[in-house]
Amino acid sequence: MLETVRYLIGSAGASGFGSKSTAEEVTDACPDLRSVTAIITGATSGIGAETARVLARGGARLVLSARSLKAAAETKARIGEEFPGAEIIVLPLDLSSLSSVRTFVCRFLSLQLPLNLLINNAGKFSFEHAISEDGIEMTFATNYLGHFLLTKLLLDKMVETAKVTGIEGRIVNVSSSIHGWFSGDGIQYLDLITRKKIPYCATRAYALSKLANVLHTKELAERLKEIGGNVTVNCVHPGIVRTRLTRDREGVITDLVFFLTSKLLKTIPQAAATTCYVATHPRVAGVSGKYFADCNEASPSSSATNRHEATRLWRVSDSIVSARQLCHTGSGSDPLLHSIRSMGDPRCDLSIPRATT
Repeated sequence: MLETVRYLIGSAGASGFGSKSTAEEVTDACPDLRSVTAIITGATSGIGAETARVLARGGARLVLSARSLKAAAETKARIGEEFPGAEIIVLPLDLSSLSSVRTFVCRFLSLQLPLNLLINNAGKFSFEHAISEDGIEMTFATNYLGHFLLTKLLLDKMVETAKVTGIEGRIVNVSSSIHGWFSGDGIQYLDLITRKKIPYCATRAYALSKLANVLHTKELAERLKEIGGNVTVNCVHPGIVRTRLTRDREGVITDLVFFLTSKLLKTIPQAAATTCYVATHPRVAGVSGKYFADCNEASPSSSATNRHEATRLWRVSDSIVSARQLCHTGSGSDPLLHSIRSMGDPRCDLSIPRATT
């Protein structure tokens, strides 16, 4: 009850900020960002667009990735009108496609730019069951797996940039408190819904993808610590906000739900605050593997703190993206099934014949 009251009144936490703080407010005291190059996924609307605008306000060079180049160009134009000196690069990226992720990374690396900041913000809520071109359930593919591969492929560049410039690299994974709604074996559940062995539940699939974001953060933080790279990774819950994430189900019921919860809703500038705080604020220097909400460190669900599951998810994810790369060269046909088998996981139903490898 006390936490709810603090949320509603916007009481400041240890960071000096709270639920009512805006992205501009949390970056006002931040260092000049003109030496920072940032990649932001999902920056054409909502929280991502506000995050991009506020980072541009601080002078950061932006690389905006988007499925729609037209929408990205419009975002670039809006930011350019407000901040004429902003340097903004637009590159196509469909996170549901591992091939698109690899192409995006190749294009970015060809620009020979540094990379200080990676904000994995894009998100999708698939109301209907769908499978990505790589054979993975669409919500998981977009919200988690695409970002997993993107981060993996850009990590060396971030470590190199931090070493050369002396500026700490930061990775921000945008999750949701809804991650706590998922319980059970996530990898087994992914296998079952991908192959339609059980009824599809959009909310549970979304919760799984957001839990995966938190587990990814935890495992990546440990691996970064092991290699000694001057790069941190943290996860954020932006808060409850109405964005284009619900665009597939606009209507009377959706409107009613948001009306009834209106007192809990944040504005988009407020929702972007935690991302911007974790991405730029000096207080977060050296902090890694943590979960933030309302611009303060918070506690994720118990499932999200399970190191064994974090490591297991990493290994399966790495195997999936590797198996899919083999598929493009003519080897293998089912990357998810191949990956689960390769991990020797007995909890999954493996009744489909083994793919030839």
